[in-house]
Amino acid sequence: MKKKLIAILIMRLSLVDIQAQDSAYISLNKLLKQVETNYPSIIQYQYSIQALQAKTEGAKSWMPPTFSAGIMRFPYNLMMLNEKNDPMNQAGLAFSIEQMIPNRSKLNAKMDYLNSLADIEKSKSDWTKNELSREAKILFYYRLINEKKQNILRESQELLNLLLTAAETNFSNNQSQLQNIYKAKARLAELKNMQLMLLGMIAESNIGLNILMLRDVNTSFEIDTLIEVHHYSIIVADTGNISNRSDIMAMSKNIRSMQLEQNLMKVGNRSDFGIRAEHMQMFGMPNQWSVMGMITIPIVPWSSKMYKAETNSMGYQIQAMEQGKQTMELMAKRMLAEKLTMLSYEYAQYENYIKDIVPAFENNLQANLLAYKQNTGDFFVLLDAWEMLLMKKMEMNDKLFTILKLEAEYEYEMEIK
Repeated sequence: MKKKLIAILIMRLSLVDIQAQDSAYISLNKLLKQVETNYPSIIQYQYSIQALQAKTEGAKSWMPPTFSAGIMRFPYNLMMLNEKNDPMNQAGLAFSIEQMIPNRSKLNAKMDYLNSLADIEKSKSDWTKNELSREAKILFYYRLINEKKQNILRESQELLNLLLTAAETNFSNNQSQLQNIYKAKARLAELKNMQLMLLGMIAESNIGLNILMLRDVNTSFEIDTLIEVHHYSIIVADTGNISNRSDIMAMSKNIRSMQLEQNLMKVGNRSDFGIRAEHMQMFGMPNQWSVMGMITIPIVPWSSKMYKAETNSMGYQIQAMEQGKQTMELMAKRMLAEKLTMLSYEYAQYENYIKDIVPAFENNLQANLLAYKQNTGDFFVLLDAWEMLLMKKMEMNDKLFTILKLEAEYEYEMEIK
């Protein structure tokens, strides 16, 4: 029984530890999902869409009926009210109810227009998600590269410490120059400054990422370091579907909404109908009643001119928005072409660093280290080889960040999730 209790306790502790690790570990996909779900501007759009949808539900509602009551034909000489058979006694109480019946085509046009507004907000929400996604990716890559640089500095520091120890030993045997030892110590101190600078950069990106995830800015977490370059190709890039991008779709939906509003204005000159029923409770005469039908006449010149002017104005606005949409598409295609062209050259440079530049400087360091061990090399040359290798490794990671950032911007332009 005790063994079972111990086993259960160990399992529970393991689960707690796993959950704690999970809360402190953030992958890029998990980060993007949290941002797109919880960020206030996204929720703001959701409420705006719900507000428009709620407004649409009442688009076909009628105006409420109007009830009226009052006195009619009362004489100033109130004594006449007592004359029941006097034809001059036409006083009485009037009650009426009136209901306007809107034109069905107007209601349908209004509902279509309101529905289009919700569609616009949906596209704007999708584009905001895309913008937040780009920002989150760049911050994530910024931290990733700085962590890689930290590891490089840590390895270089360990190697430099070994070289410095060997140089100090050789100095005691009159085989090293004192100025070279001081130079190595200066480089060691510079490495500490570089590490502090990288820590500041990592802290800066952490603040940005925590804000995007709606967490305390000082919350610490680990990130997924297994990020691969996508190698986007200019050959397979499809810019034909650029019109399906959310911001351009929002412009298209704006144009469609303006067309629906224009249609709403056009049907505004159609007639509405109404009915009015009255009952008169007379004092000196028999009770009376009346029923009347009503119709609006918006085709008169002083009314139809307003509808025509508004319709023409909207037509010009639609043409202007069409030109604006074309401009957006051209700019998007230009940005895509620029990003892909830049990526093609950055990919080639990065591959050159991996295959040729860094290995060559590693071999250079190894050769100088071997020569120094055999007392045929100079510590100054060895230190220079170490420094050049460190610089090229840092440059290689800078190039990797440039690629990841360009890929994030390409995915932003193409709206790739």
